[in-house]
Amino acid sequence: MTSTSAKKPDEKPGISLHQRILSDIQDLILSGKWEPGRRIPVEEELMKRYKCSRMTVHKVLTQLAHARLVERRRKLGTFVSRPHSQAAVLTISDIKSEVERLGQSYSYEILRRVRRRGTQEDRARLNIEGPVLVLEVVTRHFAGFLPFCYEERLINLDAVPAAASVTFSDMAPGRWLLHTVPWTKADHVIRAAEANTVTAAALKIRQKTPLLTISRTTRSSDSTPLTFVRLAYPADMHELVATFSPGSTSDSTARPAPAEAGSSRFSKVRVAEISKGIESPRRVAKLA
Repeated sequence: MTSTSAKKPDEKPGISLHQRILSDIQDLILSGKWEPGRRIPVEEELMKRYKCSRMTVHKVLTQLAHARLVERRRKLGTFVSRPHSQAAVLTISDIKSEVERLGQSYSYEILRRVRRRGTQEDRARLNIEGPVLVLEVVTRHFAGFLPFCYEERLINLDAVPAAASVTFSDMAPGRWLLHTVPWTKADHVIRAAEANTVTAAALKIRQKTPLLTISRTTRSSDSTPLTFVRLAYPADMHELVATFSPGSTSDSTARPAPAEAGSSRFSKVRVAEISKGIESPRRVAKLA
């Protein structure tokens, strides 16, 4: 990660020192020179650099935290915030596209891949009564250098036998399924949860941190369950948004809209209007 130091600005008549420090740090963050997860200079360093009091620096950092540009972590310091994303409730989102819409580089790693006979819990999740062969895949998705989403997935190998030979080294499981397996229906369950030991370690957050979880079972045209997935996001970094109009249905499909050219890493896409199966996205800036 490239380190970029804040430079003391030239004196500008009518602009307070507090405002100059605030402007400097905002510019470094919004320009992308300070990437999400970067630890910003400690208060003592900023005091020395700007020849100002601790109170002035503290006021600036507090204001940046309220704007959700930085995160202040006790005993660890102040860090540039991770991008805040939104997704449509009615769509099967491609996590790679979510991350790229935020202006971040996307990557993932497979933490677990096991082919086995389904347990009672697996059958309940897939809503299958009899024996079933499943592929369990656990994936961690990244936005830049930071964990973005923790994914736990079951693939019904009786319905998708080709998945048994796929390593997912070139394409994440969800993206592979979207590109390979036809589906007609998806059931979503959205819950608030707390990070347990495993999820907290994967997302690099504290245990019991609030999470937004999306559980989804996807089915084929004959209602055969294809896959079950549980996605876990840090709750303060992800939202689900959908506005309905008369005549819209729960089976409407929303496609992710591309980010506007030149938008900052803190821009986000609100999938807002689904009418008669046609999506009309509108964009809103987080810092507007």
